[in-house]
Amino acid sequence: MIDLNGIAALVPDLTALRRDIHAHPELGFCEHRTAGIVADALRTLGLEVTTGLGGTGVVGVLRRGTSNRMIGLRADMDALPFDEQTGLPHASTHAGAFHGCGHDGHTAMLLGAARHLAAQGGFSGAVAFIFQPAEEGQGGAREMIRDGLFDLFPCEQVFAIHNWPDLPAGAIRTRPGPIMASADKFQITIEGRGGHAALPHDTPDALLAAADLVQQLNTIVSRRVPATQAAVLSVTKIAGGHAHNVIPASCEIMGTVRTFDPEIQDRIEASIHAMAQGVAASTETVIRVDYDRYYPATINDADAARDVLEAARLVSDDVAEAPVPAFTSEDFSFMLQQRPGAYIWLGQKAPDHNQPLHHPRYDFNDSVIVQGVALLTALVVSRLPES
Repeated sequence: MIDLNGIAALVPDLTALRRDIHAHPELGFCEHRTAGIVADALRTLGLEVTTGLGGTGVVGVLRRGTSNRMIGLRADMDALPFDEQTGLPHASTHAGAFHGCGHDGHTAMLLGAARHLAAQGGFSGAVAFIFQPAEEGQGGAREMIRDGLFDLFPCEQVFAIHNWPDLPAGAIRTRPGPIMASADKFQITIEGRGGHAALPHDTPDALLAAADLVQQLNTIVSRRVPATQAAVLSVTKIAGGHAHNVIPASCEIMGTVRTFDPEIQDRIEASIHAMAQGVAASTETVIRVDYDRYYPATINDADAARDVLEAARLVSDDVAEAPVPAFTSEDFSFMLQQRPGAYIWLGQKAPDHNQPLHHPRYDFNDSVIVQGVALLTALVVSRLPES
């Protein structure tokens, strides 16, 4: 059984730690203070500590018993680049940086699991506590892997928890297969010639080409993706022009694509290029498409997802398989490409915690720290049983 009372006794200290990190947020690859706090805490527990992995990443290893097996538990440490509007006593003290996605809570929960397991044991093998930088669009997981994460720490499986404001506090969900979408971004530059707005016949019109192309892009999902597949294409920026009487020489379109299937990802990217070429030919403009697949889809191993649900039932009364994946993205996907494992949603919704992720008034719900620590502990004990 999991010692929930013992874990609950850690929560006041973990809450204070979480709020301290929240008040001092650091952006991706700049998590020097946070990484220092993490490394010092792990050393105090007697763990083997490696720092500087992937820039500012930290890994602590806890060993017990005689088994040579290892599993990995991951938390992200970085903040988001915008201002907080909560007005809370522990609000961000750094302009333009804010823990608006709960990574401060993820860090506190993983430190709590390290603390509890170091004190209680109950497993045989090794646990790699992976504290990752730069999850928010910068690929910190990829950088840790490039620095040899899984060569240095040969985990059999790897797991990560993310708080989920759409679920009631303490609820636990995961699913086999896709759980988070891939994230692609496109930037399209349209070059005309520019000229007087009263003489449009004298110049290829970049804005007209952009308007035509945006209309066509919004037909891709409905007309080029099978109805049995899920995908999203959103145009999020159109920029060009500076005066009412000037046809600009160029303009820019930006947007994102989210999918779960690499074949659909290929189809959408090819369609964007084809449509751009067609509009360029018909409008006598020059169109360049830059397409970046920056995060792959997060795909859970089926066995690992079942392991999570089994362990979760030891610590929560609200456990179920997630019925559908989310269209948001996560760079834990890079780790799941290297090792089987599972990404887990931990509910945090309550009357005083009802803001979505990335909202300026979001704050992590400290009441779910106990479930997070307990679930991480249960995964270790169940996956690395004592002989």
